[in-house]
Amino acid sequence: MLKDDLADLFAFQVVAEARSFTRAAARLGVSQSALSHAMRGLEARLGVRLLARTTRSVAPTEAGDRLLRVIAPAFGEIAAELEALGELREKPAGHFRITAGDDAVERILLPALARILPDHPDIKVELTVDAELVDIVAQRYDAGVRLGEQVAKDMIAAPIGPEMRMAVVGAPAYFATRPRPQTPDDLTDHDCINLRLPTYGGFYAWEFEKDGRELKVRVEGQLAFNTSKQAIAAALAGLGLTSTLEGLVADHLAAGRLVRVLEDWCPPFPGYHLYYPSRRQSSAAFRLIVEALRWPPR
Repeated sequence: MLKDDLADLFAFQVVAEARSFTRAAARLGVSQSALSHAMRGLEARLGVRLLARTTRSVAPTEAGDRLLRVIAPAFGEIAAELEALGELREKPAGHFRITAGDDAVERILLPALARILPDHPDIKVELTVDAELVDIVAQRYDAGVRLGEQVAKDMIAAPIGPEMRMAVVGAPAYFATRPRPQTPDDLTDHDCINLRLPTYGGFYAWEFEKDGRELKVRVEGQLAFNTSKQAIAAALAGLGLTSTLEGLVADHLAAGRLVRVLEDWCPPFPGYHLYYPSRRQSSAAFRLIVEALRWPPR
């Protein structure tokens, strides 16, 4: 393969992921017209259309998607091996992109990174806060942080936090006029605050388990949000019940601002995991990050 083909394939990957010639050109440090010309030349050499262009956007075609699935991991492996050469240096070095939810960033990632980054100035970490489950290979992330049960089976996963539980909570003012639910079935008589999950598009079905019996309850109510923070705020205001991670409402429960119900229906489940493709093991700097996050601490 010619050198120009490799350069154009990498440029195609950047365009396909950015969904914009303008953003891709800025990332590559070339003009938009030069980049567009390179993509037309690549399509001509391959004899297939890779990008569907409109006046407002650009997106990979079916052939482009197929090519992207092949070249993205390959270029990722090359980048990882180049970073691995940093092991020959005196100090670990590298730039890493990690996607995670806001709770994991605040409670897990930032405290761990605060312990290691001051001693390793050549390690740079970019954190993207995102509630949606993303394809970390296609989106060129080095790693992601999600709950253990959400991690893809083909990824290496390392626990970075303890087990977690869900908590169904409401304000004392809400329960002043309503009985507390004793079983999940009782939730049909309550105003429940729904949470829309960006990955699936629909509302989160509240999950329960007791004595080996598992239940998923589709709740109803007047309010719905796409982040837990706002759902908790609505519950604090007495506007309904919400189901959220126990750690997010621990302070409110301890202070009596929220009341917990159905606790015996909320067993623990695997907590946060750092997950990444196997090629990421080759970097000394990345291994340093993994060890700093690993649970339980060594």
